[in-house]
Amino acid sequence: MIEIERKFLVKSDAYKKDALSKEKISQGFLNTHPERTVRIRIKGNKGFLTVKGKSNESGTSRFEWEKEIQKNDAEELLRLCEQGVLEKTRYEIDAGQHVFEVDEFHGENEGLIVAEIELQNENESFEKPDWLDEEITGDVKYYNSQLSRNPYSQWKN
Repeated sequence: MIEIERKFLVKSDAYKKDALSKEKISQGFLNTHPERTVRIRIKGNKGFLTVKGKSNESGTSRFEWEKEIQKNDAEELLRLCEQGVLEKTRYEIDAGQHVFEVDEFHGENEGLIVAEIELQNENESFEKPDWLDEEITGDVKYYNSQLSRNPYSQWKN
């Protein structure tokens, strides 16, 4: 139940040619407390309830618990979420022994593209595709819970 992941900005859309899948996601947060977040997600025809704990110092790992729920239940719970429901398209891309999930954000986060990779341990090596840019692991402003409250379109350069 410990999630270990690293996150990166994406510098081109070259990942799309290698995508294994593409799916629309809507998600909102019932709670965005710094110690824990409670997320509701609709991905395809499925709903999910997810609880995430506080990240470790490097931002690479944290507790995560997720349970599939009925899509109609997720739709009802999204109505109760804090302001700022996120809309994004997720692409899954094979890269060596790993799969990257690339999220292309829409709405107020349009223009932001983030790739993440889940690892077995914090020091695990992995193949870095050419389309990866700067690493943003642990940068709180890129957490989905923060993007729902402080969208990318409102950031100042």
